[in-house]
Amino acid sequence: MSQEHRKIIHIDMDCFYAAVETHDFPELAGKPIGIGGGERGVLCTSNYEARKFGVRAAMPTRMALSKCPHLILRPPRFERYREIAKLVREIFHRHTEIVEPLSLDEAFLDVSKNKDFSGSATWLAKSIKKEIKQKTGLTASAGVAPNKFLAKIASDWNKPDGLFTISPADVKDFLLDLPVKNIFGVGKVTQEHLKRWNIITCGDLQKWDEEELIKEFGNHGKSLYQYARGIDHREVCAKYIRKSLSVENTFQVDLDLEALLEQLPSLYAEFIRRLDSHLKNEKRPLKTMTVKLKTFDFTQFTMDASCTSIPEKQAFEKMIVSLYQKANASCRLMGVGVRFEEPDALRSLQTELF
Repeated sequence: MSQEHRKIIHIDMDCFYAAVETHDFPELAGKPIGIGGGERGVLCTSNYEARKFGVRAAMPTRMALSKCPHLILRPPRFERYREIAKLVREIFHRHTEIVEPLSLDEAFLDVSKNKDFSGSATWLAKSIKKEIKQKTGLTASAGVAPNKFLAKIASDWNKPDGLFTISPADVKDFLLDLPVKNIFGVGKVTQEHLKRWNIITCGDLQKWDEEELIKEFGNHGKSLYQYARGIDHREVCAKYIRKSLSVENTFQVDLDLEALLEQLPSLYAEFIRRLDSHLKNEKRPLKTMTVKLKTFDFTQFTMDASCTSIPEKQAFEKMIVSLYQKANASCRLMGVGVRFEEPDALRSLQTELF
């Protein structure tokens, strides 16, 4: 199906974890809330009241409390969040089977063939938002567009409890003034790189041809060229085969090796929780364990090692020590993870193709 005829909805629950806490404990309404934390930990997320004080996800607890001394810290209740997420997914599947979950609180829906509301994806999104509110008491924001890239941008446009549609006819005008920082994969470093070329908006980016962008930005140049023109051919994948699973933390202050190792237990605990949850639903042999560090200047270092069973925390610790010595600099990000063996069917298909 051509992009012009596709109808994609992106649903994003508003401050999901914090919203669940406020729903379950009404006395928290209107107060700044942070989920997670602990004396040396970092926040999973925060609600809008806390964000007014500059409190953000992945922020160390101490820093969050210095910005907002009356911040209320709540321990995460992932079982409860998964329970609510299941109710939301059931609503999605009442309208389409082509649902691609991205996390507990967001998903893409392909409703190109949906006949409800005379085929109007906007009215369908409005109805889904209403159903979510009635079923869970929570609000969600929705974006409607011809592809995943634009639908994701649209869902962020009028948060919270927003609904925004980018029709095929509106794509060209909408993109002209859209900041390049909204493009998937454009972080601070790429943004500064583009700024040196006087590229601030997608309209500016459209003035450069594909070969020039590939020469300057490598493979990322091709996606920059396409996204700036609203081109995204990715399908909404209802059946997703996970190739890897990882957990990472970005720290608000750069950490030395000792501080990184102090953060490892909580990071490892979250990694084990997610891996156990995944393996309960889909038994997959492990292939590789991975560690990632990102230094203060955004230089990324990675290390892999073979594994056939769930890695012990001590194994990750040894890799982090070795990788830190290679990086030889304080770090702003640390991640641990695993890669899975490819399914036999996928391997045989690749053999036939290549």
